[in-house]
Amino acid sequence: MKKVCLAVLPALTIVLELLPLGAVCIFATSPTERVKETFSYFSLTPFGYANFAPLITATLTVAIFLLSLFSLKKKGVLKALFVLSIITVVISLLPLMYGLNYYTLVGAFITVTLVIESILAKIQ
Repeated sequence: MKKVCLAVLPALTIVLELLPLGAVCIFATSPTERVKETFSYFSLTPFGYANFAPLITATLTVAIFLLSLFSLKKKGVLKALFVLSIITVVISLLPLMYGLNYYTLVGAFITVTLVIESILAKIQ
């Protein structure tokens, strides 16, 4: 059961990252007005506006998903899966450096699923 969860959690995380509600860009339409727009983690728009963390998080989540599929057959990949998921958790929290306005509820769910993934990888 735990091995199946190792593969299901990254798949759920990728689905959350595909939603256009995760990555945030705040644009200044005038000197006093700000517009908040959200994008998918896989979108290149936040990356182009120097919000690098969502795209890196999405890419590493795909790598975690592939490693979790390999871990169903081989147990030796679990340490790499654990380390990669910890690195991805840290990177997923980087938008908080800009402020709370750059972090959404979907981003929080993504971080939580990555934390659970790292815990399950360590328990295995």
